[in-house]
Amino acid sequence: MKNPAVGEAAKAILDEAGCEITVALNAGITDAGELRRALAGMDAVLAGVEPYTKELLADAATSELKVISRWGVGFDAVDLNAATERGIIVANTPGLLNNAVADYAFGLLLALARRLHEGHLGMRAGEWAPSWGVDVSGATLGIVGLGRIGKVVAKRASGFGMKILACDPKDQPEAEALGAEMVGMERLLAESDFVSLHTALNDGTRGLIGEAELKAMREDALLINTSRGAVVDEAALVRALHEGWIGGAALDTYCVEPMAPDYPLRTAPNVLLMPHQASFGVRTGRSVSKMAAQAIVDAMNGKRPESFVNAEVLGKGTRAGV
Repeated sequence: MKNPAVGEAAKAILDEAGCEITVALNAGITDAGELRRALAGMDAVLAGVEPYTKELLADAATSELKVISRWGVGFDAVDLNAATERGIIVANTPGLLNNAVADYAFGLLLALARRLHEGHLGMRAGEWAPSWGVDVSGATLGIVGLGRIGKVVAKRASGFGMKILACDPKDQPEAEALGAEMVGMERLLAESDFVSLHTALNDGTRGLIGEAELKAMREDALLINTSRGAVVDEAALVRALHEGWIGGAALDTYCVEPMAPDYPLRTAPNVLLMPHQASFGVRTGRSVSKMAAQAIVDAMNGKRPESFVNAEVLGKGTRAGV
């Protein structure tokens, strides 16, 4: 959904720099041919989660592309090696989404725990059917990935008097101050009432939560995912929900987006599904859009963007001349 107010300041930055702006009619393009046509002749793109594959970046249609400025933090949709090889700068906007995503993740946790979505749908259907949920205060929250967003989620959990367990492949010296105990995945899954995922998607985390992990969770435990869909084996999750391996799930990201109308998760029981909107706070959106636009202007003027993820490109010579 487009919100003109979110992009006005970013558009002003690009206009002032003399950029000619083309707005894609279909946001979040997943079709390779459509994306190739949209990028033809472009010098830069303010990108979403559409796939920038090796094949796309090698295509003649993208031969002028100098900057991929990602709206958001994750850049798993971009083939970094291919972009670097071709001198394309890949920028992102870290730090700006932390609070918005953490608020949203905790909102999903609360909604799923107290079955708010079910109550709302029942009331809209003319019913009056109160249902029992599970208590959040004093419960145990397992945070998988205690990075920027995971840390902010921990702060919110502490306000609810939750016990916090966390696992992360990196040392997290701030964990104790956040009230989080660093543990292994096995213990986290076995003891947590809620498991919230906040890890980046890479070769080590793809399918991180599969059949074995779902079966290791408590039967009444609830899973929340606002990271990347592919961190979870969705086929295993569908079985887990139907067969009662876990108590339920709240999801904002999926392996394929947008989700097909007949996708099995849509009819799974005890699941709250949202359309990848954890970062969609208007104030946050303005800030992210401005930073992404400024990265394009900086790079096109031979200046290093504030944040870019393929520093190796500098040694190879960039198309933008940075």
